[in-house]
Amino acid sequence: MSRRVPPQSGTSGLSRRGVLKSAAALAVAATVTAPRVADAAPATFTHPGMLHNAGDINRAKVRVAAGTDPWLSGWNRLTVNSHSASTWTPNPQATIIRGGTGENYGILYNDIAAAYQNALRWKVAGTAANGDTAVKILNAWSSTLTALTGNADRFLAAGIYGWEFCQAAELMRGYAGFDLAAFQAMMVDVFYPLNNSFLTNHNDACITNYWANWDLCNMASVMAIGILTDDAAKYDQAVTYFKSGAGNGSIEHAVPYLYTDSDGYGLGQWQESGRDQGHTVMGMGQMGAICEMAWNQGDDLYSYDDRRFMKAAQYVAKYNLGQDVPYTTYTWGTGQNCAQSSQTVISDSSRGQLRPVWAMLHFHYNRRIGLDDKYISAMYYDLVAPEGGGGDYGSTSGGYDQLGFGTLMYAK
Repeated sequence: MSRRVPPQSGTSGLSRRGVLKSAAALAVAATVTAPRVADAAPATFTHPGMLHNAGDINRAKVRVAAGTDPWLSGWNRLTVNSHSASTWTPNPQATIIRGGTGENYGILYNDIAAAYQNALRWKVAGTAANGDTAVKILNAWSSTLTALTGNADRFLAAGIYGWEFCQAAELMRGYAGFDLAAFQAMMVDVFYPLNNSFLTNHNDACITNYWANWDLCNMASVMAIGILTDDAAKYDQAVTYFKSGAGNGSIEHAVPYLYTDSDGYGLGQWQESGRDQGHTVMGMGQMGAICEMAWNQGDDLYSYDDRRFMKAAQYVAKYNLGQDVPYTTYTWGTGQNCAQSSQTVISDSSRGQLRPVWAMLHFHYNRRIGLDDKYISAMYYDLVAPEGGGGDYGSTSGGYDQLGFGTLMYAK
C-alpha cells in the first residue's frame, strides 16, 4: 500500500458524523452516530465496541477473503503466530504473581495473546476451531483465577492484562458456550479492585511517583471492564481520569510540554521520554487503546485538548525515527515524601524499538480524519508494517504489552 499523507484539514478535524459517513461511503460497515464530548457514558453501549467495531471486523473479513493487501499481509502475520493456533491449550492459575517471589504472570499474558488471536481468526475467517479455543481459554481462566498479587507490579498486571483480556471476551460475546457472566465477574472481582485502588491511592505513594503507563493501563482496564459489563460508572471513571486525573496518565500530565517543529508539526513531549524509549512507545499503545475504545463508544478522546495525544505520538515517532526533537527538563516528586528528581535530556535507551502500536494511530489520524501525520506515518510504513502481535516482539512482558495486528484490523 502506498503512503497517503493528505493536507492538514483545519484545526478541529472532521466530526464523528462526517467520519462515519465517509466510512460508509467506502463500504465499511459502521454505525453512524452523532459526536459526543465524552462527559458521560453512552446511553447504550455498542458491542463489539472496544478495540474493534463491527465495521473493522467486516472490512478485515472482506479484504482477507478477497486476498487484498495490506489486510492479507496482516492476516498472514496472524496465522503464522503460534498463539493463534486452535491447538493452544490454556494453563489457568488461581493466583497470578507479578513482582517479587514466585512470579508466574508470563502464563497469563501468553494465554491472553492466544485468546485474542484465536478470537480474531474466528471473527475474520469464521473457523469454529479458533472460536472454540478462544472460549476454552476465557472460560478456563474465569473459573480458576481468584487473585492478582506481588509487589507494586501487581498493579501493572491488573491494568495491562485487564484491558487486554477484555478485548478477547468482547469479540467472543454471544459465542455458544462462552460463559460471559463468569468472565465479567472475574474482571469485576479480581481486576477492577486493583485498577481502582491504584488510580485512587497510587499504592500510597506521591501522586507523581509512578510513570504514565501505570495510570494508563489501569485506566484502560477500567474502561474495558465498563464496556464489557455495560457499567456506565466505570466507563465514566476512565474518561474523567483521562481528562483531569491527578496522576501522570491524565493527558496534560502525560504530555507536559508542547512544541512546533521547523516544519510546522505540533509535537508533545511524553512524560517518560527522559526515562527510555521502550516505555515511551508502550505509552502510545496504552493511550491509543483508551482512545480507540472511547471512539467506538462515540467519544473522541483522540482529539481532546487540541489533539494533544497526536502531538505526543508525532514527537515519539520523530525521535524514534532518528530525528531530533526538543526536550524540556522534566522534574517530578518520588517515593512517599515526593522527593524531587529530574531528567535533563531525552533518553536514547531503546531508541527505535519496534512495537505494534502505530497502525491504530496512523489509520485514525490520517485515514479516518484526514490529517497529515508525517512522523506517525513514517514510523508505521517504514519500520513496522505489517504489524504482528504478542509473540512477534520478544518473549518477555514488553512483547505482550499490546495486542497488535493493527494492519489487519485498522488498514483503510
